[in-house]
Amino acid sequence: MKQGSLVCVGTGMTLGAHISPRNRSYIEQADVVFVLVADGITEQWIEGMNADVRSLQPYYCEGQSRMITYRQMVAAMLAEVRAGKKVVGAFYGHPGVFAWVPHNAIVTARDEGYHAHMEPGISAEDCLIADLGIDPGTYGCQHYEASQLMFYKRIIDPSAYLILWQVGVAGDRSLTKFTTGPAYRRLLVSLLTEYYPAEHEVILYEAVCLPIQTPRIERLALHALPEASMDLKTTLVIPPCRKMEPNDVMLAKLKALLGQECKL
Repeated sequence: MKQGSLVCVGTGMTLGAHISPRNRSYIEQADVVFVLVADGITEQWIEGMNADVRSLQPYYCEGQSRMITYRQMVAAMLAEVRAGKKVVGAFYGHPGVFAWVPHNAIVTARDEGYHAHMEPGISAEDCLIADLGIDPGTYGCQHYEASQLMFYKRIIDPSAYLILWQVGVAGDRSLTKFTTGPAYRRLLVSLLTEYYPAEHEVILYEAVCLPIQTPRIERLALHALPEASMDLKTTLVIPPCRKMEPNDVMLAKLKALLGQECKL
């Protein structure tokens, strides 16, 4: 392996509460740390762990496609890896969840012969399960990025939880917006009402970044979604509206199989 390495770590969602000892150790021992977190306080906290911490936040520009921004971030990190340094990318939440930069930076580094890997962190999904008291094993969960659900023909199961990520920018094809307006969300609602009643209760959720905050858990009717306040960090949770239907054919086959086993 070439000299120089890259580790992308998760700092969790809540300041100080979620980072693992292993991820903190990587940050402390790195030659350079690139950081992309939810707020300036968390960024300052990470700056206290290493003498060379560089924010990726300035790469965001109003009106510029986020894909250009993401490629610039990868290029900045890889430049230091190629210089032979131990590089750490510290990302809020889990560095592999809705995070283009860590995945692509690791793939690029490996393709060029450098050691690169990812360390997990507590994600917004983990916080959502805890804050809303959802057990994915009870009814099952479907997870989609909200725009992806609109752009492609996906199958929705109304007997399971439906969780839509980045609902605040639903329908944005330009990748330049930080929020989309009511017109976009009406199109999303029109899609969802093919499966759910307009009065069905849904939840807007946002995990906390600071220990003094409380999570956003806003319950409203599905038809009220277009006028609700939301941004990039807002997640839409839709509880089931139907009971699970038994698969009688499969149950009969399983019953017959059990009968055969009992005869052995």
